[in-house]
Amino acid sequence: MLMGAAGRRAVLCSSGECGGGHAGKMGRLVLGEMLMPLSAIPAESVEHGEVFTRRWIVDLILDLAGYTADRDLAALVAVEPASGEGAFLAAMAARVSASCRKHDRSLLDAKHAVRAFDLLAPNVAASRRLARDVFVEDGWPLPEAREVATAWVRQGDYLLDTHVDSGVDLVVGNPPYVRLEDVPADRMLAYRAACPTMTGRSDLYVGFYERGLRSLKPGGALAFICADRWMRNQYGRQLRELIVAGYSVDVTVTMHDVDAFEEQVSAYPAITVLRRAPQGAAVVADARRGFTAPDAPELLEWVADRESRPRADDRYEIARLPHWFDGGDSWPAGSPSRLALIEDLNDRFPPLQDAATGTRVGIGVATGADSVFITTGADVEPGQLLPLSMVRDTTSGTLRWSGHYLVNPWNADGQLVNLDALPRLQAYYQRHAAALKRRHVAGKQPAHWYRTIDKVDHSLVERPKLLFPDMKNAIHPVLDEGGFYPHHNLYYIISATWDLRVLGGLLLSRVAQAFVEAYAVRMRGGTLRFQAQYLRRIRVPRPEAISAADRAALATAFDKRDSRAATEVALRVYGIDKPGDLIDGPAGVRGGNP
Repeated sequence: MLMGAAGRRAVLCSSGECGGGHAGKMGRLVLGEMLMPLSAIPAESVEHGEVFTRRWIVDLILDLAGYTADRDLAALVAVEPASGEGAFLAAMAARVSASCRKHDRSLLDAKHAVRAFDLLAPNVAASRRLARDVFVEDGWPLPEAREVATAWVRQGDYLLDTHVDSGVDLVVGNPPYVRLEDVPADRMLAYRAACPTMTGRSDLYVGFYERGLRSLKPGGALAFICADRWMRNQYGRQLRELIVAGYSVDVTVTMHDVDAFEEQVSAYPAITVLRRAPQGAAVVADARRGFTAPDAPELLEWVADRESRPRADDRYEIARLPHWFDGGDSWPAGSPSRLALIEDLNDRFPPLQDAATGTRVGIGVATGADSVFITTGADVEPGQLLPLSMVRDTTSGTLRWSGHYLVNPWNADGQLVNLDALPRLQAYYQRHAAALKRRHVAGKQPAHWYRTIDKVDHSLVERPKLLFPDMKNAIHPVLDEGGFYPHHNLYYIISATWDLRVLGGLLLSRVAQAFVEAYAVRMRGGTLRFQAQYLRRIRVPRPEAISAADRAALATAFDKRDSRAATEVALRVYGIDKPGDLIDGPAGVRGGNP
């Protein structure tokens, strides 16, 4: 558990469930009733996993956020929501001191320029001492230094503190990394009430993002170094929706392999700068293992120059996207060149699932009891045995039916059959009644105890469809020319417009693979989950926009299972001149019309 990168701020919000500073009148009333009796977070929980951010990383974050001494920092309001022992606070104090001298101000003018929080009294005292010492070493009188440092740091829970309000220019730091289930139940409920984005098995840092964002004035920025899993995990959905609805993503710097902390941790950190402003261009960088303090000024110079061209070396790769990605669905992951490619294709081409082409992505039938419903032969009425395609049937790239059937309880109208009219089927189900009735779906509908979880759409059987195994290292479309119903471990694509061999060629290419890799969950060993939600996000050209020669070439590549040939044609069809890390070659993409 990583409590905070700035030091022992670990449990400032020991739950990570806050979110917006304002929960509404009813939310405040509920919170008011809850705050007084809240269980304290055990000190050992607060101290567990304390991690300190290296000073050069702190300086990089403050620079990216624009918190620099040339600005009149005494006139701004900056918040450090989890100060710990003061790693961020020390750097902020140094910059405020320099700014006061530059703008001919007294240090006392900056008495309200910073608001820092921590749950633990020893951390508050340590942070105040550190800020005071920075001021004194810079030549300010001790009484003024002590007064300002004392005013800056308060003991409190940032996620619940009533003094956190709007009108903030900057929220900066490294929020605690604490799983919600590790927080006392009553405090967890308080956090959830205060921070609506904290859903499911969330982490405390989600609440810090929400409350920090809601406190910003127009143009204000939030700059955190934090685990980046919220950008893709389910528990980050509402936070992503909040950001897309009213904020912009200015900069993300992935630092998974960078020595950013004073000790080794497995936190998948990234620097993220968000702003309360309309979305504009977004800088995406991937700092690699070789990225160290001397590289930070170079990265900052690249960010400041709006005309900078994408670059990549063994230290970092960086690119500027015209805008960020829409919606609350998981945001893509990958190198900057890969993200630039995906954004370009998102802008130029429609999604695979498209009403205009009658193309739809779905999943096969889930039964809840495969050992009963799936068979190679059962003594039931022949009309109730539905040929079923299985993952094993797709292994070779050509559908080779293994002889499995679904013992089908549905009629062609999508209604459950009357078992009294089908005595052999009734007898078969009765022999397995105990197992079928134990299922959740049967418990919800006792009269329908013999149903499968999903209904069967009989119209799907004879339609040609592309099948995709749910777990595979590489995208693996297989054509079912009709006659089979897919099992739930298979996803399928049907279309009213596409020649499925042509579409299969496109989906066999590295372009389609790039989309799935960017969005999909990767299991141990590199296996990808090819789920419908990820397949739907693949972008494809209109079928009529592909030349006859390219259609033929894609169909041939699909028939031969030739991914390289499919990729060569796909690059031409998509108008990609420089495929970046799709295949060997420099990064970059070329625009064009779909």
